[in-house]
Amino acid sequence: MLKGEHVGLRAIERADLPKLLEWRNRPELRRHFREYRELGIDQQTEWYETKVLKDPCVRMFSVVDARTGDLLGACGLCYIDWPNRNADLSVYIGAADLYIDDRLAPDAVKVLLRYGFEELNLHRVWSEIYELDGPKKRMFESLGFHLDGRHLETHWSEGRWWDSLFFAKIADRTAAS
Repeated sequence: MLKGEHVGLRAIERADLPKLLEWRNRPELRRHFREYRELGIDQQTEWYETKVLKDPCVRMFSVVDARTGDLLGACGLCYIDWPNRNADLSVYIGAADLYIDDRLAPDAVKVLLRYGFEELNLHRVWSEIYELDGPKKRMFESLGFHLDGRHLETHWSEGRWWDSLFFAKIADRTAAS
């Protein structure tokens, strides 16, 4: 298990899938995800079996409470580009409807960055978020990510178009602490 101050990151287990699916399907959380539609257990299981267990370009984790081991959410590094040492970072806290809070989600990201930069030898970690995602934008800014760019009107939600914002952190420019 990878340990932070408040959370641990451990391998996603098959027993985690129903709870992770429940959280991913919550409309107030799903509005922030690339997967816009409600998912079923078959789709969740297929993702687990093909991506989590077998895809060398994916490193997904369950976020758990460091003290109790209770499942809190998920995070990971996806679309890992091994030759160029880049990866897309994702994170959410589903427990207690937190999504992105001021304690658990940032701690999970710090642990994930340490793993990505120190263990996987990544050079750059990036994340695409939608403009409507204020909590994640504030979190990335507070953790020293910089805004790489913006793609205009890529996401339709709540009756309007939103831009995609791309945040990144470079390994040798900033500490992953």
